[in-house]
Amino acid sequence: MSKELNPAGRDAMTDFDDILNWRRRDSRVTLSGQPTEEQLGALAKAEIKRIINLGPYSNKGALNDEPGTVAHLGMGYVYIPVDFDAPTETDFKTFCEAMVEEPDALVHVHCIYNARVSAFFYRYAREGRGGNTSDAFALMDGIWRPGGVWADFIGKPEDSGQPNRYKGYEYM
Repeated sequence: MSKELNPAGRDAMTDFDDILNWRRRDSRVTLSGQPTEEQLGALAKAEIKRIINLGPYSNKGALNDEPGTVAHLGMGYVYIPVDFDAPTETDFKTFCEAMVEEPDALVHVHCIYNARVSAFFYRYAREGRGGNTSDAFALMDGIWRPGGVWADFIGKPEDSGQPNRYKGYEYM
């Protein structure tokens, strides 16, 4: 069976390596750091139906009007502003609810760097909510190794005394 390309010349399974720390979780969900407006347009053309943003609008690099851009492109939008220094159980609960809200829709989840998002997906898998724990860990470990409050948040208290470490900077 051949794949038909959408108007952007990409199919729904296209990789978007031009988006910061872009990763594919599975056939339905992708994740990344902050996409540009142009990259959001490419995601819409690739049939992504929902954007979930875990990065606060106050972060450096956040778009001026991401909700407006996403609405104009015809995608749904969920905003969960996770404080990097203090992720909460409420943040995670809201994320879990957003992930099951439209179970058949193609979804792209992002924050500024893909640290918050990859940690959320690791915890999501670890708690048996979806995905393979080993795959989710590898996805997260390809970006960073959480320490401090993030280690506690994802259920790895043995790393809570460590700083956050980022691939290419503090480990290889």
